[in-house]
Amino acid sequence: MAATLIWISLLVGLLAGLGGTEIQQTTLHPLVGRVFVHTLDHDAFLQLPEHVAVPVTYHAHLQGHPDLPRWLRYTQRSPHHPGFLYGTATPEDRGHQVIEVTAYNRDSFDTTRQRLVLLIADPEGPLLPYQAEFLVRSHDVEEVLPSTPASLFLTALGGLWEPGDLQLINITSALDRGGRVPLPIEGRKEGVYIKVGSASPFSTCLKMVASPDSQARCAQGQPPLLSCYDTLAPHFRVDWCNVSLATARDFLTDALVTLLVPLLVALLLTLLLAYVMCCRREGRLKRDLATSDIQMVHHCTIRGNTEELRQMAASREVPRPLSTLPMFNVRTGERLPPQVDSAQVPLILDQH
Repeated sequence: MAATLIWISLLVGLLAGLGGTEIQQTTLHPLVGRVFVHTLDHDAFLQLPEHVAVPVTYHAHLQGHPDLPRWLRYTQRSPHHPGFLYGTATPEDRGHQVIEVTAYNRDSFDTTRQRLVLLIADPEGPLLPYQAEFLVRSHDVEEVLPSTPASLFLTALGGLWEPGDLQLINITSALDRGGRVPLPIEGRKEGVYIKVGSASPFSTCLKMVASPDSQARCAQGQPPLLSCYDTLAPHFRVDWCNVSLATARDFLTDALVTLLVPLLVALLLTLLLAYVMCCRREGRLKRDLATSDIQMVHHCTIRGNTEELRQMAASREVPRPLSTLPMFNVRTGERLPPQVDSAQVPLILDQH
């Protein structure tokens, strides 16, 4: 009985503690087509004193759903490292989303909840039609998500690109692209894909790296052609054989060509057919003038005789053929009277 009372008191205390917990709320402003990174820091959640390290893990999900939205990912290296929410919103994700995050203190088993209000909008400024993706093998995804390494990568990449405003578009772990987990050896990293966009065209150096000649050298195990100094080294070890360049396409022109060309061809065929049928008709007068008199007389004679025979056939009165009458004997030509029982008539008559 005493044990039951103790469990009841503990449960009541826990429920009271949960009911009095105030959920923190933070408003964030992700942009469509730009990488979004939010750090889940231990101190910000648990309000710990300085120089106090406790293991903390997080669980994040979309409000009203068990998982995160498809464009958002969560990662944390270990309970002693901060967690990260990162991803790139698409135009379909534009609007208002609420992410609920729960932090678990692994020492005291305390929980703290936080609500992230995401107001996703379109970015300002010029479009980024030129996009390049690099595979950085010297880092894990958690190491480039903070703002300092990301800014350092853009600054170093500026030496290989045409002058312009470089923007981070997406950051993806190599494991999410089918990469293998590295061996637990010092210096081995998982790798991370970093996509960068700009309004300026690609430099000659980047075009040479992505050229077919460079891809052929990579297929043979040789380094690609690099006509400029690698400004990303030694901080970032880029796999130049996995560099992809993409230019945003305007599908309006393709759509117009796909729709207008068949319509123009159909219109031309319709006009041609209408000209042949309406404007090139010979007419009866031209046909009669082009036909010889003898042929016309012969045709008219045949037609007149045919009409005369049809009239004669329609007006003559002849008796019905005997073969159409009932009980007609094809051998004798006789016809049985109606009162005769047909059941008494032999099937085969005597022949005389």
